[in-house]
Amino acid sequence: MRVGVPREVKPGENRVALTPHGAEALKGAGADVRVQAGAGEESGFPDAEYAAAGARVVPSAAEAWETDLVVKVKEPLRQEFPFLSEKSALFTYLHLAALPELTDALLERRVTGIAYETVSEGGRLPLLRPMSEVAGILAVQVGARALEKACGGRGVLLSGVGGSAPARVVVIGAGIAGRNAARTAAGVGADVAILDLSPEKLAWAAGEIPGRIRTVLSTPESVSSEVAEADLVISTVLVVGEKAPVIVTREMLRRMKRGAAIVDISIDQGGSVETSRPTTHAAPYYVEEGVVHYCVSNMPAAVPRTSTVALTSATLPYVRVLARCGVEDALRKDPGLMAGLNTYRGKVTCEGVARALARDYTPPETLL
Repeated sequence: MRVGVPREVKPGENRVALTPHGAEALKGAGADVRVQAGAGEESGFPDAEYAAAGARVVPSAAEAWETDLVVKVKEPLRQEFPFLSEKSALFTYLHLAALPELTDALLERRVTGIAYETVSEGGRLPLLRPMSEVAGILAVQVGARALEKACGGRGVLLSGVGGSAPARVVVIGAGIAGRNAARTAAGVGADVAILDLSPEKLAWAAGEIPGRIRTVLSTPESVSSEVAEADLVISTVLVVGEKAPVIVTREMLRRMKRGAAIVDISIDQGGSVETSRPTTHAAPYYVEEGVVHYCVSNMPAAVPRTSTVALTSATLPYVRVLARCGVEDALRKDPGLMAGLNTYRGKVTCEGVARALARDYTPPETLL
């Protein structure tokens, strides 16, 4: 199988979908690996390392896309739509529930689109986990920056110092990203509350971070109350495959302290804060309703070396199976991988995406 790795074109996207080690593993499995020149440079992986691993370094994006399986990090942008083809399967983060234009392009071109974020294993999301860990930790760093006066913040230090009280950090969602955010914020000395609908997840969070956080059952009333008193809100809400629900409303923001901050990790699924809109690493912050917002949709690209290594570690076993068995056979053999199939032969095959975009849903099993 020919496996292509194009250079990412999303603004500020410094990751690459495959490390040289990953390319070497695929080559050893019999795949013909083609990496676009410069694809790994921003993650610290020069072309020479890919060549030494047995990959073919190709000069153009077209050559990386003209393969049987294209492996990426982020969803194709409009400039990449001409490369989309039913002859090439696509394996990447898609987040289609928030991207109707891309969904239309994938359907029109009959692309086999497999989304990292909906691949499942034992009820978990193994390909979303590593980037959720990174985003949760980064959320505290960028949130601390948002609270600085230069970004429009209150001028509050998360840890406090001397006679100054620590900042109040509210984390919404006790999944992977939320627990990492809560642990990091508590580690620097902030006063942390974590909210979730699930008592089990809250108990899990309390067990991971004993004695350093408050757990609160999430209701509209508890969210409103906690957000009103927060210096920093980190929202991590996820509904697999679907558009993120709005948890923090504009009215809640109006009751927040002036110069408080919000980090909306859910922005790549449309955002869970009513006032959120996507930003970039070049211009990550904006102020609305007196609250500093950080809504970068590819947060882990800020630490591309760490993120690329972690992502490849998670995706490589799946890519090897796809390369060894062929895409359709691999999907048939693994229900968890099948759960990642979002588009196939012009049909929406992810129920959450179909619901979010009001499209017809076709169970993938009926097509395969």
